[in-house]
Amino acid sequence: MFTRIFGKPKQETNAVTTLDKLNETLEMLEKKEKVLQKKASAEVEKAKEFTRAKNKRAAIQCLKRKRLYEQQIEQLGNFQLRIHDQMIMLEGAKATTETVDALRTGASAMKAMQKATNIDDVDKTMDEINEQTENMKQIQEALATPIGAAADFDEDELEAELEELEGAELEEQLLQPAINTPAAPVHAPTPAGRQPARPAPQKQSAEEDELAALQAEMAL
Repeated sequence: MFTRIFGKPKQETNAVTTLDKLNETLEMLEKKEKVLQKKASAEVEKAKEFTRAKNKRAAIQCLKRKRLYEQQIEQLGNFQLRIHDQMIMLEGAKATTETVDALRTGASAMKAMQKATNIDDVDKTMDEINEQTENMKQIQEALATPIGAAADFDEDELEAELEELEGAELEEQLLQPAINTPAAPVHAPTPAGRQPARPAPQKQSAEEDELAALQAEMAL
């Protein structure tokens, strides 16, 4: 277990180191290729000069060296292609390894969570919750049960008495408009040409008499 745990960083370090080494080699080959290209171009220029100087043998030697440089350039190009291929494969393997490690870590975490939440423990917890709920329900029912004199009351009798009170209240409400509503006054028909008689002035109450006397005193 510990070998696997401590081996992962080392393996990842080796992959990174290898990629760095391949990059360095690739840069070195590119530099060599540029140098050889300059040499090949220089040989072409020399061949042109020897041709203008009518030195055919020297011009041919320059072209031969140019061909050798071009062969080396082609060989370097093949080396670079192989290095690129190796880097792509290594980066893909590194990504695959990291993905597998991530999946393995997730599986381990899931396994640990499942151990922490065992199905038996879940069932036990649910049973305890149901038991506590049932106990609380029984306690509430016990508290709601009437005790003492209230326990001796007959519910049927109380409901019958309540129905009688409701019936009496309804009957009173139905009879109340007929008792309290005043009868409309009946006026005799007024003969033609005569004005209806004015209602007789009502007698002043004692409070109105006192109020009139007080106003008279204040006027004096």
